[in-house]
Amino acid sequence: MSLNNLQPAKGSIKHSKRIGRGAGSGKGGTSTRGNKGAKARSGYHQKIGFEGGQMPIYRRLPKFGFKNINRVEYVGINIDMLNKLAEEKNITDFNIEVFKQNGLISSKDRIKILGRGELNKTINVTAHAFTATAKQAIEAKGGAATVIE
Repeated sequence: MSLNNLQPAKGSIKHSKRIGRGAGSGKGGTSTRGNKGAKARSGYHQKIGFEGGQMPIYRRLPKFGFKNINRVEYVGINIDMLNKLAEEKNITDFNIEVFKQNGLISSKDRIKILGRGELNKTINVTAHAFTATAKQAIEAKGGAATVIE
């Protein structure tokens, strides 16, 4: 083998159709675009959502609602989840790092402690927000519910 006779494996390269190279090629004349019309012209571009002249769905359906840019979204964590972690992993102080390590939140999430379930242990929780029932349940067991500003 030498450099002057290298070639790709048989069948590994497929040659593209050569369009518009004369009548003898079989792909000349209209160059596979048919006769006349917008699609036969150069520079043709169909609008996104075009439905062949039918009124497009984005114009048939009404607009409604809005997205409040000032909304603050929280990840809700219930008391029963805190109780489960406290019993299984023997955690008494819950903060952002503990929630991240246990896969309950990602790095920039804000946490809200919700009141579903019961506590069996005394725990201290630091979060961005608490529901009234959650705060009451934590403090009833002698724990502390600290709000992050």
